Formats: sequence, C-alpha cells, structure tokens
Amino acid sequence: MRSALTAFRLFQPDTPLRNASAIFILTTLFYFVGAELRLVEALSLFWPLNGVMAGIFARYVFLHRLHYYAVCYVAMLMYDAVTTNWGMASVVINLSNMIFIVVVAVLVQRDRRLMKKTPDPLNALRLFNYCLIAALLCALLGAFGSVGIDSHTFWPLFADWFSEQFSTGVLVVPCILTLGLPVRELRVNLEKLLPIIALVVSVAASVVIGGAGSLAFPLPALIWCAVRYSLPATCLLTFITGAIEIILVANSIINIAVATPLSTPMMFSARLGIATMAICPVMVSVSMAAINSLIRQVSLRADYDFLTHVYSRSGLYEALKREETHRHPRFLTVMLLDIDYFKSINDNYGHECGDRVLASFARQVQQVVGEDGMVARMGGEEFAVVVNSGDEQHGYALAERIRSTVASHPFTWRQQTLYLTVSIGLGSGKAESWQLTEVFNKLMAEADDHLYRSKKAGRNRTSAPLAGAGICGRCGGGTGPGETF
Repeated sequence: MRSALTAFRLFQPDTPLRNASAIFILTTLFYFVGAELRLVEALSLFWPLNGVMAGIFARYVFLHRLHYYAVCYVAMLMYDAVTTNWGMASVVINLSNMIFIVVVAVLVQRDRRLMKKTPDPLNALRLFNYCLIAALLCALLGAFGSVGIDSHTFWPLFADWFSEQFSTGVLVVPCILTLGLPVRELRVNLEKLLPIIALVVSVAASVVIGGAGSLAFPLPALIWCAVRYSLPATCLLTFITGAIEIILVANSIINIAVATPLSTPMMFSARLGIATMAICPVMVSVSMAAINSLIRQVSLRADYDFLTHVYSRSGLYEALKREETHRHPRFLTVMLLDIDYFKSINDNYGHECGDRVLASFARQVQQVVGEDGMVARMGGEEFAVVVNSGDEQHGYALAERIRSTVASHPFTWRQQTLYLTVSIGLGSGKAESWQLTEVFNKLMAEADDHLYRSKKAGRNRTSAPLAGAGICGRCGGGTGPGETF
C-alpha cells in the first residue's frame, strides 16, 4: 500500500489530459474553500487558492504552459458564473488571481534555473520577495475590480487584498513546494512532540494574553520545530499556525487593539505581522537542511576514498568505532595489501593509468571480501582489509584468494595488457567489542611487518604468523604455509 502511494504522481509530463483535469478540480476545490471563508461581503478571510496553485505551477516545470494556466482561469470564471452575479467584474478579479499565480511560478522557476544548488537560505528570502511582488500586482488589479461590487473604496480594498495575498502566499507556497510523503516510518514519542506541544501552548497564550505582541508568541516554538523537524514538516506547521492565528484574530478570539496615526485596519496589521513571522522558521529550516546536507557530503568524502570508492583511513576507523557497539567478541584478521611495482606503472603509462589500476584493484578486492569484511585505501597503492575470520587459517585463505584473483585478472590499458600482483601481510588476534580499534592498531603493525617480509621475499606472496609455526609465508609458486623465512 505504501509503495503504491509513493509511486502515485498527480501530475506527470506525459498525461496532459489528466494534468488539466487535476488543475480544474483543484482550482474549483480551493475556490470553494476560499469562498466559504468570506469575512465581509465579497472579501475572503483566507484565500488559499492562489498560494496552492502558484506552488503547483512552480513545483512542476512541465505545467508551465499557457493552456494549463487557461484551464485554471476558466475554472475560476465558471465557479463565479455559477455562484455569483459579478459579471465582468469576475473577469478582472480572477485575472488578478492569475497574476499572483503566474508571477510566483515564473520567478521561482527562474530562480531554479539560475541556482541549481538547493536548498539555499537565500532562496527562502527570495520566495518572500516573490510573494511580496506578486501580492502587490494582484492587489492593484483585484482592488480595482472589486470597487464595483463592494461599498469600500479603492485603498481599503487594496490593503485587504495585499495583506491577504501576501500572508497566504508566504504561508502556503513553501508548504506546496516541499510537500511530500515521509521517506521513512514515523516514530512518535514524547520527546519528538515537545516542539509541537510548545507551539500549541504558545498559541493558547496568544488567546489568553492578547494584544498585538501576542501574534509573535508562537515564533520561538516554530524555530524549535525548524531545528528539530524536516523542511516539509516545518512549512506545514508554519502554515497551520499562521492560518489558525488569522482565524482567531478575525473572530476576535485574539484581541488586538489598533490605535495608530494611519488608522490601519486590524486584519491588515495582523496579516503583515504573521507573514513576517512565517518566513523566519522556513529560513531556519532551509538553513538547517543545507547544513545537514553539507555535513553528510563532507562525512561521505571523509569516510570514503573518492577514486576507489572503498573506505578511507579515517572512514575505516569510524566503521570500527560503530562496530564497537556490537557486544560480542570476534577474531580479527587484518590484511595490509600493496600493489607490486606500482611506481613503474605510473612512470611507464602515466598517472591516469595508475588511477584506473587502483580503482580496478579495489573492485577486485571488494568482490572477493564481499560483506564479510571492510576494505580501505590507506594511502597510495596500499590497502587494508579487516575481516572477522574466525581463525588464522580462514583469514590466510581469504588473503590467498585475493592474491590469486588479482594475479589471474590482468588489466587492459589502451590495448596493452598489464599483469598485476599484490604482496600481503597479515595480523590476526582476538578482540572484545570495546577494544576493536586498539586491537586493530596492534594487528596493523603486525601486518605491516609481514608485508615487508612478503616484499623482501620476492613479492606476490602472503606472509602471516600461523599458530605454532612462527613467521611464515607463501608465494605464488608455492612455498608452503609452514615454511619460515
């Protein structure tokens, strides 16, 4: 069921009829919601349509076509034709709605083309500005069209149109742009709910205390949500909080005494204050998303070798530290591998060839080791393998399998065949879970000593301390594992 929901897409590039139908239905639905929230005569308390459709057109680039915008506009006109007697005024009013939708969609898409790397804190600020520009243009035309159907004069209508469009845009558009299904199963506990509880308490305090300053009470809780929750969740909570506060102010549940020289309407002040507040947690959340993304990228680059795609030296130590949380002892075999005569490959064929050899060698080793151990590039042509082998013999057998695999798979470079060999030194010992890193360091020193013995003995061989036999080794041709140097 979950996979089916994840796979479902309301809008798709290759389904124009379905796209047009969905736009028509959504426009009609949210037009109805806005109409039901009309506060005074023709003026709506909260008009989500423009913000929702602007977010949809901005989110899906393939919807940025004239015929899709036309479908949205026709749906508005048809709804007014059925439910109102505005006549030609409806053409102007709904044209103002379309101005808001088109301006926001065009500016957001332009922003995406100019700045491919997202999220960016500046993008949130730009979105704030885009809603401001769109609201001004929308209010100018909307107020002009509303004069004929309402007793108000132009400037009160302009103030109402602008404040409503601006506040709704800032609340709704980020929510639509980031909306999506959770990528992992939600686990709810009291600690995770604390920011939401604080948000509910702060809204309740706004009702109890009242006054103009009470509108900002939820801001600290929203910033807490921005730090603890994902960007989509933060945008959704910000939208819900802002919408609730607008409704509470409109119904005088939150009392705000307005006495200014300009005698501005109560809703004008409330909407502007809420719009300014709404952008703060969104910007914080976007910044946190950018920081977290950067941390993940830096961590990934630090833990993995870019060329060979195996662990780096630091990444191997981090992996061992994670393994220390597993409370059970194990028998470690640490292998230190060195590609024979690698310097001559760089000298004779170039560093590009050398890089390809390293990448191919790492893949071969990783394929042999599989899920049984960890492979890391320690530096240059030197690699390390750590496995929970069970005993010395199994660890030695795996090392020999690596050596023979490398020897039997020549490397081709520009129609030339290069035969690679590898020298291996081993260190083995028991380790408790809490001392993996310490034991690894000791075994690495041991493996390094035996790697030197492998090279001194002629390369292409594995050297290891076998139980009861002292230092011993094996070459490609075949000195036996019990023979000492």
